[in-house]
Amino acid sequence: MSEPHPSLKYIECVLKTEQATQDAERTKKRQNILTRTLWTFIMIGGFLGLLLMGHVYMIILVMLCQTLVYREVTALFSLKDVTPDSAETAAKGRKDPWSKTLNWYFFAVTNYFLYGESIIYYFKHVVFTDGQLLPFATNHRIISFMLYTIGFVGFVMSLKRGYLKQQFGLFCWVHMSLLLIVLSSHFIVNNILEGLIWFFVPASLVICNDVFAYIWGITLGRTPLIKLSPKKTVEGFVGAFWSTLIFSVFWGTYFMQFNYMICPVHDLGVSVWSNVQCTPNPVFLAKEWEMWAPLGSFLSQLLGRPITVVPYVPYQLHLLVFAIFASLVAPFGGFFASGFKRAFNIKDFGHSIPGHGGMTDRMDCQFLMAVFTYVYYSSLIRGHHVTVGSILQMIVSGLTVEEQMELMKDLRKYMQGQGIMTA
Repeated sequence: MSEPHPSLKYIECVLKTEQATQDAERTKKRQNILTRTLWTFIMIGGFLGLLLMGHVYMIILVMLCQTLVYREVTALFSLKDVTPDSAETAAKGRKDPWSKTLNWYFFAVTNYFLYGESIIYYFKHVVFTDGQLLPFATNHRIISFMLYTIGFVGFVMSLKRGYLKQQFGLFCWVHMSLLLIVLSSHFIVNNILEGLIWFFVPASLVICNDVFAYIWGITLGRTPLIKLSPKKTVEGFVGAFWSTLIFSVFWGTYFMQFNYMICPVHDLGVSVWSNVQCTPNPVFLAKEWEMWAPLGSFLSQLLGRPITVVPYVPYQLHLLVFAIFASLVAPFGGFFASGFKRAFNIKDFGHSIPGHGGMTDRMDCQFLMAVFTYVYYSSLIRGHHVTVGSILQMIVSGLTVEEQMELMKDLRKYMQGQGIMTA
């Protein structure tokens, strides 16, 4: 029996190699799916666990996420292996030893300023009655500015001829990162302190929209939406919009029943097992909308019972606004990140989360949603009223010691006159 022709052996070898390559790719793909699924459940479980443990744990989670995002973004720009812009400079590959130190110094100072502002605003009743914290509270901004000035002087002193263009580029890069990442994280923390529902529900809507866009895109997607993200489709975008709109009402209505979710923070030691009590914001109180008389008559005859009003909660209307933003605007945070990665020719920002890439890949839309939530809430929802903390801040920072003593005497006389306090 004659042996196979050499060309046939070659073809057979090529086919076997291709088959082995395909099998390896399928195995790798299955492994990636399993890893991604496993870490998805780990992240969901960890997030819910921290949510139940209390506000302080959610703040720590936000700080951890912003640190990872900042590290991933600033790592894209460094002085390592840059070409000097002057022949007088040392050979290629020299790195400015101050660059990374200054990156993290500005990060720490910005966090000190922003978190300090939040603590002073939300915990006036604590910081203005504590003798050790009072100097930091009353001088917080000047202290923050002096710390920033030290970093600025350190940057100028670290400038080296031949690397000036790269160093000033790094300086701008760091400040842009602080603006987009740390400031956005500051708004997330403020949302948590205003009530967990202002953080949890908007973040959930972004995730929900992303999931529904994937589902509708797989089932009906045909028309590309944007070149920066080739997998995004118009059908997925539109389907996710309506799905998120419906989901938001049911999801938010369920969680607004719990004081733990809607009450602002006055004690960082509370958890889901604490007996949290507060006066609910008016947006969580039920109201009735009086129907147009002809429409009410028609529905009454149709259903066989009188219908003249429709019960609703104002928060449900705000949920629709959040859902619209999460569906129509927040995704552009993801498109922005996609364009960013294409500019640097990278697939992911990092490998902080196995199977999911970097933390930046998961937080791109959340930052935009968090800023909108805070601005919307503080402009249209939050009640502006006098509190004990705000009055205490005014007394401590605006009155002399003699005036404070005089105020105490007058207040004591008033309370004695009302029978609240005895002489």
